[in-house]
Amino acid sequence: MDGWFAEASNWWFLVLAVFIAVSALRVVTSTNVVHAALFLVAALAGTAGLFLVLGAQFVAWVLVLVYIGAVIVLFLFGIMITRAPTGPKVEVDNPHKGFAATAAVLTFAVMVFSSVSAFGDEMVSKVGTGTPTDLIGHQLMSRFVLPFEIVSFVLLAALIGGITLARPDEPPVDEEADEGKTA
Repeated sequence: MDGWFAEASNWWFLVLAVFIAVSALRVVTSTNVVHAALFLVAALAGTAGLFLVLGAQFVAWVLVLVYIGAVIVLFLFGIMITRAPTGPKVEVDNPHKGFAATAAVLTFAVMVFSSVSAFGDEMVSKVGTGTPTDLIGHQLMSRFVLPFEIVSFVLLAALIGGITLARPDEPPVDEEADEGKTA
Protein backbone atom coordinates (compact mmCIF):
# COMPACT_ATOMS: atom_id res chain seq x y z
CA MET A 1 0.00 0.00 0.00
CA ASP A 2 3.01 2.31 0.48
CA GLY A 3 3.64 2.33 -3.28
CA TRP A 4 0.12 3.58 -3.83
CA PHE A 5 0.80 6.89 -2.09
CA ALA A 6 4.06 7.45 -3.99
CA GLU A 7 2.30 8.03 -7.32
CA ALA A 8 0.89 11.51 -7.97
CA SER A 9 -1.79 10.07 -10.27
CA ASN A 10 -3.16 8.05 -7.36
CA TRP A 11 -3.52 11.22 -5.31
CA TRP A 12 -5.35 12.89 -8.19
CA PHE A 13 -7.58 9.84 -8.43
CA LEU A 14 -8.36 10.05 -4.71
CA VAL A 15 -9.15 13.78 -4.85
CA LEU A 16 -11.35 13.39 -7.93
CA ALA A 17 -13.11 10.32 -6.53
CA VAL A 18 -14.04 12.18 -3.33
CA PHE A 19 -15.18 15.18 -5.39
CA ILE A 20 -17.33 12.96 -7.63
CA ALA A 21 -18.82 11.12 -4.64
CA VAL A 22 -19.76 14.36 -2.86
CA SER A 23 -21.22 15.84 -6.05
CA ALA A 24 -23.21 12.69 -6.79
CA LEU A 25 -24.53 12.64 -3.23
CA ARG A 26 -25.67 16.24 -3.62
CA VAL A 27 -27.37 15.38 -6.94
CA VAL A 28 -29.68 12.91 -5.22
CA THR A 29 -30.16 14.82 -1.97
CA SER A 30 -30.76 18.31 -3.36
CA THR A 31 -34.39 19.43 -3.27
CA ASN A 32 -33.76 22.16 -5.86
CA VAL A 33 -33.82 20.80 -9.43
CA VAL A 34 -31.43 23.42 -10.80
CA HIS A 35 -28.92 22.78 -8.01
CA ALA A 36 -29.16 19.04 -8.68
CA ALA A 37 -28.39 19.65 -12.37
CA LEU A 38 -25.38 21.81 -11.46
CA PHE A 39 -24.08 19.16 -9.06
CA LEU A 40 -24.46 16.66 -11.92
CA VAL A 41 -22.28 18.96 -14.03
CA ALA A 42 -19.67 18.89 -11.25
CA ALA A 43 -19.80 15.08 -11.02
CA LEU A 44 -19.41 14.72 -14.79
CA ALA A 45 -16.52 17.21 -14.79
CA GLY A 46 -14.82 15.13 -12.11
CA THR A 47 -15.34 12.02 -14.23
CA ALA A 48 -13.72 13.81 -17.17
CA GLY A 49 -10.83 14.60 -14.85
CA LEU A 50 -10.50 10.89 -14.05
CA PHE A 51 -10.29 10.12 -17.76
CA LEU A 52 -7.56 12.75 -18.10
CA VAL A 53 -5.61 11.14 -15.25
CA LEU A 54 -5.92 7.78 -17.02
CA GLY A 55 -4.57 9.27 -20.25
CA ALA A 56 -7.82 9.09 -22.23
CA GLN A 57 -7.98 12.71 -23.35
CA PHE A 58 -10.39 12.08 -26.23
CA VAL A 59 -12.93 10.33 -24.00
CA ALA A 60 -12.61 13.11 -21.41
CA TRP A 61 -13.31 15.87 -23.91
CA VAL A 62 -16.15 13.94 -25.52
CA LEU A 63 -17.69 13.59 -22.06
CA VAL A 64 -17.32 17.33 -21.51
CA LEU A 65 -18.75 18.26 -24.91
CA VAL A 66 -21.58 15.73 -25.09
CA TYR A 67 -22.74 15.35 -21.51
CA ILE A 68 -21.86 18.67 -19.93
CA GLY A 69 -22.09 20.79 -23.05
CA ALA A 70 -25.23 19.32 -24.57
CA VAL A 71 -27.27 17.08 -22.30
CA ILE A 72 -27.07 19.20 -19.16
CA VAL A 73 -27.68 22.42 -21.09
CA LEU A 74 -30.76 20.84 -22.69
CA PHE A 75 -31.88 19.66 -19.25
CA LEU A 76 -31.56 23.19 -17.86
CA PHE A 77 -33.34 24.65 -20.91
CA GLY A 78 -36.13 22.13 -20.37
CA ILE A 79 -36.49 23.24 -16.77
CA MET A 80 -36.58 26.90 -17.79
CA ILE A 81 -38.89 26.49 -20.79
CA THR A 82 -41.48 24.37 -19.00
CA ARG A 83 -41.44 26.76 -16.06
CA ALA A 84 -41.15 23.83 -13.70
CA PRO A 85 -40.93 24.79 -10.04
CA THR A 86 -37.24 25.12 -9.27
CA GLY A 87 -37.30 25.93 -5.58
CA PRO A 88 -37.03 23.48 -2.73
CA LYS A 89 -40.06 21.25 -2.32
CA VAL A 90 -41.16 20.18 1.12
CA GLU A 91 -43.38 17.36 -0.17
CA VAL A 92 -40.34 15.61 -1.67
CA ASP A 93 -39.33 14.35 1.77
CA ASN A 94 -39.32 10.55 2.04
CA PRO A 95 -39.94 8.82 5.37
CA HIS A 96 -37.61 5.95 4.37
CA LYS A 97 -34.46 8.06 4.01
CA GLY A 98 -32.70 6.22 6.83
CA PHE A 99 -33.32 2.82 5.26
CA ALA A 100 -32.18 4.08 1.84
CA ALA A 101 -29.00 5.58 3.31
CA THR A 102 -28.24 2.34 5.18
CA ALA A 103 -28.79 0.28 2.03
CA ALA A 104 -26.54 2.64 0.04
CA VAL A 105 -23.73 2.46 2.62
CA LEU A 106 -23.95 -1.33 2.82
CA THR A 107 -23.91 -1.63 -0.98
CA PHE A 108 -20.89 0.66 -1.15
CA ALA A 109 -19.12 -1.39 1.55
CA VAL A 110 -19.75 -4.63 -0.36
CA MET A 111 -18.43 -3.06 -3.57
CA VAL A 112 -15.28 -1.75 -1.86
CA PHE A 113 -14.66 -5.05 -0.06
CA SER A 114 -15.08 -7.08 -3.25
CA SER A 115 -12.84 -4.72 -5.23
CA VAL A 116 -10.09 -4.71 -2.62
CA SER A 117 -10.23 -8.48 -2.15
CA ALA A 118 -10.16 -9.04 -5.93
CA PHE A 119 -7.30 -6.67 -6.73
CA GLY A 120 -5.50 -6.08 -3.41
CA ASP A 121 -2.31 -4.05 -3.85
CA GLU A 122 -2.24 -4.51 -7.61
CA MET A 123 -1.43 -1.29 -9.44
CA VAL A 124 -2.73 -0.11 -12.77
CA SER A 125 -0.04 -0.61 -15.36
CA LYS A 126 1.07 2.27 -17.50
CA VAL A 127 -1.24 2.61 -20.45
CA GLY A 128 0.19 2.59 -23.95
CA THR A 129 -0.73 4.94 -26.70
CA GLY A 130 -4.42 5.21 -27.36
CA THR A 131 -6.22 5.35 -30.66
CA PRO A 132 -5.43 8.65 -32.39
CA THR A 133 -8.37 10.98 -32.78
CA ASP A 134 -7.95 11.19 -36.55
CA LEU A 135 -8.52 7.43 -36.85
CA ILE A 136 -11.69 7.71 -34.76
CA GLY A 137 -12.91 10.59 -36.94
CA HIS A 138 -12.09 8.69 -40.13
CA GLN A 139 -14.04 5.63 -38.93
CA LEU A 140 -16.94 7.81 -37.79
CA MET A 141 -17.20 9.61 -41.14
CA SER A 142 -16.61 6.58 -43.39
CA ARG A 143 -17.72 3.26 -41.91
CA PHE A 144 -20.21 4.62 -39.37
CA VAL A 145 -21.57 7.63 -41.26
CA LEU A 146 -25.12 6.24 -41.51
CA PRO A 147 -25.52 5.55 -37.76
CA PHE A 148 -23.93 8.94 -37.05
CA GLU A 149 -26.49 10.71 -39.25
CA ILE A 150 -29.37 8.67 -37.80
CA VAL A 151 -28.36 9.72 -34.29
CA SER A 152 -28.21 13.36 -35.40
CA PHE A 153 -31.76 13.15 -36.81
CA VAL A 154 -33.03 11.45 -33.64
CA LEU A 155 -31.50 14.22 -31.52
CA LEU A 156 -32.98 16.87 -33.82
CA ALA A 157 -36.43 15.25 -33.58
CA ALA A 158 -36.14 15.09 -29.79
CA LEU A 159 -35.17 18.77 -29.66
CA ILE A 160 -38.08 19.82 -31.90
CA GLY A 161 -40.47 17.62 -29.90
CA GLY A 162 -39.27 19.10 -26.63
CA ILE A 163 -39.72 22.65 -27.87
CA THR A 164 -43.18 21.81 -29.23
CA LEU A 165 -44.29 20.24 -25.95
CA ALA A 166 -42.84 23.02 -23.82
CA ARG A 167 -44.39 25.88 -25.79
CA PRO A 168 -47.41 27.38 -24.04
CA ASP A 169 -50.71 26.82 -25.78
CA GLU A 170 -52.06 29.97 -27.36
CA PRO A 171 -55.70 30.71 -26.59
CA PRO A 172 -58.03 30.20 -29.56
CA VAL A 173 -58.78 33.39 -31.45
CA ASP A 174 -62.47 34.30 -31.58
CA GLU A 175 -62.97 35.66 -35.09
CA GLU A 176 -66.36 37.23 -34.33
CA ALA A 177 -64.92 39.24 -31.44
CA ASP A 178 -62.06 40.43 -33.65
CA GLU A 179 -64.49 41.62 -36.36
CA GLY A 180 -66.47 43.62 -33.79
CA LYS A 181 -63.34 45.41 -32.57
CA THR A 182 -62.22 46.49 -36.02
CA ALA A 183 -65.62 47.87 -37.08
